[in-house]
Amino acid sequence: MENQTLYQRLGGYDSIAAVAGDLLPRLMTDSLLGRFWQNRGEDGLRREKQLLIDFLCANSGGPMAYVGRDMLTTHKGMGINEKDWANFTVHLNATLEHFKVAETEKNQVCGFIESLKNEIIEK
Repeated sequence: MENQTLYQRLGGYDSIAAVAGDLLPRLMTDSLLGRFWQNRGEDGLRREKQLLIDFLCANSGGPMAYVGRDMLTTHKGMGINEKDWANFTVHLNATLEHFKVAETEKNQVCGFIESLKNEIIEK
């Protein structure tokens, strides 16, 4: 186990795709965060989900290449604030708990996501 990448320990592509498939609807139906997905077309939502999967796979040591924009560019102008971030982390933790992600891997995922906070929220 210790020689495996986080990607492998999380269960690979299918497991990460399942996490994204659970997380996005939670975010989209949240009363505070849902505004970020209003008036989005179905194709755009599918693309966003695939980019999220690719991003998570690539950054956890998987064989995928992430071809999307960097986090700063992607989130600039969205008006994401500390309260939004806090709501997001609640949903992320709920999703990881739903899939019974082991504590070590959960901490690594949350630590990585937390490292992106300054690129995502607007001050």
